[in-house]
Amino acid sequence: MNVDDKQKLVQRGISEEEFEAQLMQFQTGFPYMKVEKPAVVSAGILCLDDKSKSFYLSEWSEYLKHNNSVVKFVPASGAASRMFKSLFEFVAAGKNELIKDNDKLFFEQIEQFAFYDELNFYCKRNEGWDIPHLIADKKYLRILESLLEKKGMNYGFLPKGLLAFHKYQGKKARTPFEEHLVEGALYAKNSKGKVSLHFTVSKEHIDYFEKLLKSRIDDFSYQFGADFDVTFSVQKPSTDTVAVDMDNHPFRENGEILFRPGGHGALIENLNAIDSDVIFIKNIDNVAPDAYKQPTVEYKMVLAGLLVNVQKTIFEYQAILDSDSRISEDTMKKMFAFAEKTLCVTNKYNPLSTNKDKVDYLKMIYNRPLRVCGMVKNEGEPGGGPYLCQNPNGTVSCQILESCQFDMNDESQVEIMKSSTHFNPVDLVCAVKNYKGDKYNLLSFVDENTGFISYKSKNGRELKALERPGLWNGSMSDWNTIFVEVPIDTFTPVKMVTDLLRPEHQ
Repeated sequence: MNVDDKQKLVQRGISEEEFEAQLMQFQTGFPYMKVEKPAVVSAGILCLDDKSKSFYLSEWSEYLKHNNSVVKFVPASGAASRMFKSLFEFVAAGKNELIKDNDKLFFEQIEQFAFYDELNFYCKRNEGWDIPHLIADKKYLRILESLLEKKGMNYGFLPKGLLAFHKYQGKKARTPFEEHLVEGALYAKNSKGKVSLHFTVSKEHIDYFEKLLKSRIDDFSYQFGADFDVTFSVQKPSTDTVAVDMDNHPFRENGEILFRPGGHGALIENLNAIDSDVIFIKNIDNVAPDAYKQPTVEYKMVLAGLLVNVQKTIFEYQAILDSDSRISEDTMKKMFAFAEKTLCVTNKYNPLSTNKDKVDYLKMIYNRPLRVCGMVKNEGEPGGGPYLCQNPNGTVSCQILESCQFDMNDESQVEIMKSSTHFNPVDLVCAVKNYKGDKYNLLSFVDENTGFISYKSKNGRELKALERPGLWNGSMSDWNTIFVEVPIDTFTPVKMVTDLLRPEHQ
């Protein structure tokens, strides 16, 4: 490592020790998770009946009446370029014959997109013809230039959060960013009418988000009787990770070491900076228009009601464990039972022989953040899933895993992965303070051994990238976790642009 390399590390806020540790990680790799079984309904996943849902709805409504702080946290730096991958490939091919089904579908139903009118405007301005004429002449590339390039809508540069997703009759089309503002007003508005949202965005896009917010905030405030408090943050350069070549040497471009964003797990730093009693987490592209919002709003409130209800018991136990008085055998049994039945934490591999061992164990279990995670039935959508896993501290608990965390050479582990019935839609409600109101340091609850190595390319050269423990995976490994089944219609992600043609986005 030369002098320039060291200076770059200082600029990023990365120590030489951290840099060397990252390089070593490429040599050693990461251990696979030891998975006991998939979480299923009645054995790791709650399936709530109508009575329970009604109770938790009332719990959340009551909670909002008090002076509790609530924030909706939305990772929003995802590039939209992946949405248009097929169309970019079509442009790169430079041909005017549609071959791929997705490309055909895009042009056949182009009028159904919320951005159609604006795109049509740019086509007329840039090409002198409207979209129907250009399609009739097979000028597909011209249309895509107005959609993706700077001379038009610039969708090839903008993040997902700023694209027009949904049409509204007689009103301006909404972006995912705007839909999240509306959602927040429907389930996270406190008794004073305040709605707090925090978006993690890319540095190059923050001005675009702030401009859109400024143009729309008054309309939404009036429409929903809400006082919006919207903040932004960017992923810290200190959380970037070094890339290496196939021989595990630092990957260099023009002589400089290449660093890459460390994946969404790096956002645990941003989340840790949020000082709030309750935090909702949801991805930027998982939104629905108003006509389809009701299930999402209802279940967000149900999950939040369950969270604050469970938290009451946890706070009670924290106070008891903090006291100097001797804990009765009966109370200790209740604490163990609650941990096993409600939090799904079992002490399977750590014998507790003395009373002190038991108290220390219970303190470890109850003095940590809590999250309630919605899970949907697996109907073929991509995503991680809920499992019961062995932990380094001798417990078995609920974890959200990705396929890369399984040892694919172990048939029993592969079978467990395949037998999973649900997957993770990223629908979380979190409590990050103890009974005294002190906020946990979330960085203390990360399992650093749950990162992974991915294979990428840069300008035609292969490289290996280091991904930090995922935000809702290893970054929350040591949290208390409750899985709840939620309806599939609360999950409406947009991974490809043609997903916007699905009924739930029309």
